[in-house]
Amino acid sequence: MSSRERSKSLSGNYFMDLLPIGPGMRSDKRPAAPRRPSFGEALRFWFKLGWISFGGTASHLAIMHDELVEKKRWISNGRFLHALSHCMLLPGPEAQQLAIYIGWKLHGKRGGIVAGTLFVLPSMFVLLALSIVYVRFGSLPWIAAMFNGLKPVVIALVIVALQRITRRALRGPVQGAIAVASFTAMFFFDVSLLLVMFGAVVLGIVWPSPPHWGNGR
Repeated sequence: MSSRERSKSLSGNYFMDLLPIGPGMRSDKRPAAPRRPSFGEALRFWFKLGWISFGGTASHLAIMHDELVEKKRWISNGRFLHALSHCMLLPGPEAQQLAIYIGWKLHGKRGGIVAGTLFVLPSMFVLLALSIVYVRFGSLPWIAAMFNGLKPVVIALVIVALQRITRRALRGPVQGAIAVASFTAMFFFDVSLLLVMFGAVVLGIVWPSPPHWGNGR
């Protein structure tokens, strides 16, 4: 090894040592490779997810990203965001579609069926129980107060979930500018979501690799 190559190697290792070891990273500071769980382990997770998925789509996506990418490392961040982009273009609930995709990616057809079923089945029973309570006892003051007290908590949960997804999904000023422009167009000018998504797709085709575009990996 020449003196120049040795110098580059030493300097590279020095700066890598300055980086903190974050979740999903090995001791050499490189992201750990996704691991394949057993079917039983995945089954338990999808069952648990069905009971804790409160707060709507944004909360579902944040929970799955935190558990599957950050903690369990069953799927890489790039693969998660790539699949989410495809699910956003499909009609229907994108969070459930993403769960089905990840389940299929891990354990084939049976994994996708189990993930999709358990994603909605427990929450259906929770919704049914809450609906019965509201219909039968909704006129009671303390029941009405309980449901009214849950509203700001759910809103806070959605905001926190959006912040988590935004921090991981948006890479670089270009993607941030597109996100701000899309929000402005839909919120202030009532532009159709389909039109905004079509514009983003066209921009990605025309300008595939702008500076600091980011790849979400």
